Amino acid sequence: MADSPPIACAPCAGGLCGGKGKETLNEGIWKSNPIAIQVLGVCSALAVTNRLENSLVMGVALIFVCVGTNLFVSLLRDVTPRRIRMIAEVAIIATFVIVFDQILKAYHWEMSKQLGPYVGLIITNCIVMGRAEAFALQNPPIVAMVDGFANGVGYAIVLAIIGFFRELIGTGKVMGETILSGDWYTPNQFMILAPGAFVALGFLIALFNVLSGANKPQEEDKR
Repeated sequence: MADSPPIACAPCAGGLCGGKGKETLNEGIWKSNPIAIQVLGVCSALAVTNRLENSLVMGVALIFVCVGTNLFVSLLRDVTPRRIRMIAEVAIIATFVIVFDQILKAYHWEMSKQLGPYVGLIITNCIVMGRAEAFALQNPPIVAMVDGFANGVGYAIVLAIIGFFRELIGTGKVMGETILSGDWYTPNQFMILAPGAFVALGFLIALFNVLSGANKPQEEDKR
């Protein structure tokens, strides 16, 4: 008797993907946040977060690439030869990065110039490749897309928080709107420079660790 095919992930089967969707969302956005917990994709988090608008566009770019990559890697997982799987994954990632980059150039040229090469460097972002290798290769398309979306959103949230505070403290403005008036506030130029990004990211990682209790298991093991 032939083996039965794997049961496809169905939204109606006990919640999204049989309940796995909610767990996957929680993992990607909170429990295993790619930047704040796993400390991945840090280069772009430091480079583009001097303005909130830059951070949001970069976050949307990673969501788009992660979802598309996970979908196609999952769809092709049974027909892609194992020995060339990473080459295939890089080709898929590059395709979605190029598509987003061209859309950005067509509809938001000024933002494309400001982000410079950082959108293109998503091809080498270990978050995207990591989710394709660790998750999409072992899971059906729908839940793979949920995982890509969750990790993209987790990344975007961290970038948005850092971008908000760096722009606010560094210029007194957010999205071009004056929040802290120059009549009483002196912008702190340190926060829009590279060292300010390191400081902001360090505080955010510490906050995530405190709120998520990431260090509790280690402390219990030592006891």
